[in-house]
Amino acid sequence: MLRETNMTIVKVACVQYAYKPISTFKDFESNIEDLLDQAVGAKFIVFPETLTLELQYLVPNNNIGKITEFTNQYINLFKRLSKEKNQYIIAGSHLTIVNEKEYNISYLFCPDGRRFEHYKTHLFPLEASLGINPGDKLEIFEIDDVKIGIAICYEQEFPEVARILTLKGAEIIFSPSNTIGEHGFWRVRHCCQARAIENQIYVVHSCLVGTPPMAAMAGWGRSSILSPCEDPWPLNGVIAEANTNEEMVISGELDLKLLHKKRKRGAATTLKDRRPEIYTK
Repeated sequence: MLRETNMTIVKVACVQYAYKPISTFKDFESNIEDLLDQAVGAKFIVFPETLTLELQYLVPNNNIGKITEFTNQYINLFKRLSKEKNQYIIAGSHLTIVNEKEYNISYLFCPDGRRFEHYKTHLFPLEASLGINPGDKLEIFEIDDVKIGIAICYEQEFPEVARILTLKGAEIIFSPSNTIGEHGFWRVRHCCQARAIENQIYVVHSCLVGTPPMAAMAGWGRSSILSPCEDPWPLNGVIAEANTNEEMVISGELDLKLLHKKRKRGAATTLKDRRPEIYTK
């Protein structure tokens, strides 16, 4: 089981990002900086999946395929901001070309210049139809004694993903998300809540909302910071929640010592009470 962590309270911020018409990359950059200014004091900040789709406004015919051309600018922006703000930024995800193949990659930027990457492993059917390739690794990242995982949107609909990250040591799973329509949102949100309960972890679910140049891709969301459902956490396991489809930043304090305590002696010790010996029969 997981060892005790030296850090007890971790403050996190979750950005609910809304599409806005922009004319230059500087406009996009200013939007990001304004939102980070609202996350002062947070150690970790998470942005939503494919937030760079807003850059469609800057390419001919709003061509999604051209978003990959902004990769260097995107990386340099968040690398700079992580250092300047002295914060760890999970910069949503960005469509990226690697070895002539396109992937949906979530980047974790660190103030000391390090960068970690998570390639989305389970692709929503629409993504697969666009020629995006799946990743094949599930890893955790240890940051100042805090062990975190990343599960991008649709990945949360597969219990194995969060379970593997938890068994590898994850205490917090950040979930950048872009859900088209309300049905899509609730699928991911309910799964995020289930993952928090069954694995006794915190889940931070960040949503992309609003209407992009392609109206059929409109995002619907209500970002949240989630815990197991047990005293002294909120009755419904919702530590913080954004307003529906409104750009805003929410924050919360996550007590890791409490998490480990409840895994051992909680009312529902779901992680400890697993019976893997019967699951393979």
